[in-house]
Amino acid sequence: DGTGVDLELDESTMRARAPLPACPRCGGLARPNVLMFGDGEWQSERTDAQHRGLSQWLAGLAGRLVVVECGAGTAVPTVRWFSERLQRGLGATLVRVNPRESFGPAGTIELPMGAADATEQLMKLLS
Repeated sequence: DGTGVDLELDESTMRARAPLPACPRCGGLARPNVLMFGDGEWQSERTDAQHRGLSQWLAGLAGRLVVVECGAGTAVPTVRWFSERLQRGLGATLVRVNPRESFGPAGTIELPMGAADATEQLMKLLS
């Protein structure tokens, strides 16, 4: 995975087995750089750079972007919001694939089916 960290997993508990990775500077337990709620230790520089790069790339696609969103529901709507922002802000075509929640803003192409079926049908149309 490119991280240089090898972990052995106990599949019965889904927890990493010792030895756990150590910080190369202080020797303490290393932690992933994953943002958690109320996390004052997270370092955002890499993510900030990725967001800037994504924004630049997307800006170059304005008016010619198609977003095929598969399985994003309303319980955790973060992906839906991102797709809808692209639809609104960049004029993207939004194809929403979801067996129960395919609805979206005006202009959304709603496919009330599973992702495998939708992908198969879309591939047939493209070939």
